[in-house]
Amino acid sequence: MLVATALLVSSGCAAGAGLSGTSGPDTLTVALTAKPDNLDFTRTAGAAIPQALLDNVYEGLVRLDDAGAIVPLLAASWTISPDRTVYEFTLRPDVVFSNGASFTSEDVRFSIERVTTDWTANGPAAMAVVDRVETPRPDLARVVLRRPSNEWLFAMTGPVGAMFSPTGVAQLATTAIGTGPYTVTRWNPGSELQLGANPRYWGPAPAMKHVRLRYFADATAQANALLSGGVDVIYSLGAPQLLGQFAGNPRYRVTEGTTNGEVVLSMNGAVAPFDDVRVRRAVMYAVDRKAVRDTAYAGYGQLIGSMVPPTDPWYEDLTGVYPYDPDRARALLAEAGAPHPAVRFDVPNLPYATAAAQVVASQLQQVGFAVQINPVEFPAVWLDRVFTRHDYQMSVIQHVEPHDIVTFGNPKFYWGYDNPAVTALLAEADAADDAGCVTRMREVARTITDDAAADWLFLFPLLVVADSDLTGLPRNATSLALDVSRVRRG
Repeated sequence: MLVATALLVSSGCAAGAGLSGTSGPDTLTVALTAKPDNLDFTRTAGAAIPQALLDNVYEGLVRLDDAGAIVPLLAASWTISPDRTVYEFTLRPDVVFSNGASFTSEDVRFSIERVTTDWTANGPAAMAVVDRVETPRPDLARVVLRRPSNEWLFAMTGPVGAMFSPTGVAQLATTAIGTGPYTVTRWNPGSELQLGANPRYWGPAPAMKHVRLRYFADATAQANALLSGGVDVIYSLGAPQLLGQFAGNPRYRVTEGTTNGEVVLSMNGAVAPFDDVRVRRAVMYAVDRKAVRDTAYAGYGQLIGSMVPPTDPWYEDLTGVYPYDPDRARALLAEAGAPHPAVRFDVPNLPYATAAAQVVASQLQQVGFAVQINPVEFPAVWLDRVFTRHDYQMSVIQHVEPHDIVTFGNPKFYWGYDNPAVTALLAEADAADDAGCVTRMREVARTITDDAAADWLFLFPLLVVADSDLTGLPRNATSLALDVSRVRRG
């Protein structure tokens, strides 16, 4: 599944300013641009609902830490059988749902089984590898897989790993019943979602007792809110050109972290001219990715060279595989017998995509491409035409989901890329031990890069501007969740 960039911004007191629209030091107001249509991420795709509710209201057995490592959450610990098909999770004691129901291994079984029967969004296919869930004791859940799978445990850190109570799923679209540090206290669709500290929470009480998730229309409005004292933190600032007004001001702290958001120049390998690898490689040599990043995102973000962020254990720098070389690009086009290929460039109406597309089109035209930029409404038209019907030649979008390199093993994905060797390597990596997995995943990354399956322009940065007295904000966005339970003042 593909999700466009979700920009998250917090609002509350400015440090020492006394201008806050919030009501005290234990209140955090978070402004988001990607608003949820409802509260049910089991049937509604997109990042907005998991960002608000995952780890805050709903919890899983495991979660991702800021470095991308899998760590315990509702499972105090777990073991894996020698053949790597049986996972035994020892559950934390005295965990209850916000409606008072006890959390036991039966809820683990219910939650995992429900993914395959009731879920229609956010990756239910991840549970297809599960053979059964056994409940030998209330505090012990045993998950038996049909085959070894590294991706299964990783998937359990995301939405499909969220634990539900059978007594709390009747009205998921409007009522969220979880084990997390917060509960939903008020929801005005399209406007504001309010969270309150969960008095039944099994862990340390969050420092911020009240959290308001509000929705801002654009980055300028977010910046103005922070400057006026009504915003605590801008989390993932969508307009880096606005950073200058905060840099050097002791009231604020500016940090740059990493995300999973690869900005990808897609080339439909199933249609001409990109069904010829020489034409795709010509694009790779023709595009100066540093210039694209500097123009589209003011120099922020990392050049990566493949579909792997640095928080993945198989990351390696592949930016040198295709250095900027316009002459090499022209030679490849001549070799392919297509010195002036015509390309329709479907560009979603997102600021970073529009800016990147202008640079890419200009550079491609310099080596002989005839590029027609076709603006496309996002999300409705782009998702239908490009992503669903594959009616395109070239496009650009940010892919935000973790481990989305696996999409290159699916010949039906909108890349139009079909390499059985990559599909086989991905399957081998999923079944291998840790070292074998890393080795094979690096081979996957090298192969799709060599095949020019896409052009990875840059990795979206996590730009955070916060009141200087706020601590506990995640530096990196390793998952879809924005965990605010660790945020505090001082």
